Amino acid sequence: MRSLRKPLETKTPRLGALARLPVFFALTGKRAVLAGGTQAAAWKAELLSAAGARVDVYAQEVSPELRQLADAPPGGAVALHDRAWAADDFAGAAIAVGACEDDADAEAFARAARAAGVPVNVIDKPAFCDFSFGSIVNRSPLVIGISTDGAAPVFAQAIRAKLEALLPNGFAAWTAAAARWREAVMGAGLSSSGRRRFWQIFTAHAVNHPEQTPAQTDFDNFIDAVKGLGARVKHGSVTLVGAGPGDPELLTLRAVRAMQSADVILFDELVSAEVLDFARREAKKILVGKTGHGPSCKQEEINTLMVTLARQGRRVVRLKGGDPLVFGRAGEEIDACRAAHVPVEIVPGISAAQGAAATLTVPLTDRAHARRLQYITGHSRNGDLPGDIDWKSLADGATTTAIYMPTRTFEALVTRALAEGLDSEMPALAIARATRPDQQVVIAPIGELPQRIAQAELPGPILIIVGRICRRAGANTAPLSAETIGNELQAVQRCL
Repeated sequence: MRSLRKPLETKTPRLGALARLPVFFALTGKRAVLAGGTQAAAWKAELLSAAGARVDVYAQEVSPELRQLADAPPGGAVALHDRAWAADDFAGAAIAVGACEDDADAEAFARAARAAGVPVNVIDKPAFCDFSFGSIVNRSPLVIGISTDGAAPVFAQAIRAKLEALLPNGFAAWTAAAARWREAVMGAGLSSSGRRRFWQIFTAHAVNHPEQTPAQTDFDNFIDAVKGLGARVKHGSVTLVGAGPGDPELLTLRAVRAMQSADVILFDELVSAEVLDFARREAKKILVGKTGHGPSCKQEEINTLMVTLARQGRRVVRLKGGDPLVFGRAGEEIDACRAAHVPVEIVPGISAAQGAAATLTVPLTDRAHARRLQYITGHSRNGDLPGDIDWKSLADGATTTAIYMPTRTFEALVTRALAEGLDSEMPALAIARATRPDQQVVIAPIGELPQRIAQAELPGPILIIVGRICRRAGANTAPLSAETIGNELQAVQRCL
């Protein structure tokens, strides 16, 4: 008899250790102290000025780059003082940066700054730094800082180059528009759910039209769109989201956006912790897992919880392993939402069969060997072998069959399938925790597979694939060649 479980709220895990705390100083109109006149000091002065600081530079020798910067600063004024720094210079400063020749000078500068209560950075001397600059992607007011804690500056630069390519320059204008419109959104008479929906519409439009200049008509259209949704925003909604087979990199962009906008996430036992890391940290996460022949929540209880939360105005994400439309009980949950007049939408995901086949480089269909693909379940509503399996199609040598949730019934299924004409030598495989780092695979003729699974003691969840295409499993496991490594190195160098 299957034991019952109650929905269990899962606390958001604590942050892992941070080598550096990423913070952004507001320096507009504030004073910054910079010691040294080198080219490196000129770059730091440019950063400080661009952030709006009034930069006082203390140096007896000043590089041409620094003099040019003082003549035409990008933001705050840059003043050159033809002398060494003194302890009194730190009074009233918000930040201090030193270009020091040796450790003795660096220690003296850092000690004086700290005595005045001023955070300090000494260029290229992390032992004397309270903060570091890192690599910067500038789409101001959208600014991204990248730090490797000094361990791999070249790696940080490569990541910055990747982000520069990914982020259109137009994002700067849309971020500035968000700052202008925030107060107007607060005064537009929208509910808290409506305001969140406004920013979701804003974000979707900005991402899809990054080079379009934001206009007042855009603001008006976004407001009208939210008001046009009416009760749908006020009363919440449900989104059934496919989490894929386990590897978080197989999530779709739409799935990530749904998880980022959710108030509550109801997730299955099959959803990996790495996938949940993409959820909004403030979202409440509730395990409503159903495990074969193990502790499970009643489907009716899940439906009731889902609808109740949506009626409270929450944006509910029902997160399911694989694709919600493939043995995910999506039909029952859609019917429950419609009966309660709760808006419901679906975000498809990569199915377990697709993920398993991809990780093994096995095509599910093939012109020579597999003209048809079918998904079947290994157990019925009461947990027994289903009584309506099409045994003829299962025995068809030109069919690929993916068998879901077969753990307790697989031996009986194979016995019956062999009796109905399935060739005992038909290639087959079992894959546990497909696409995850701890994935395990057993490959054997179908007649031997039940025994081989038992010997391997595969952990759940398990998926079975049967068909001639399984002969190709495991053929693509060669290590990286020197040519491949060389190509990857060239790709990195092009980013720098």
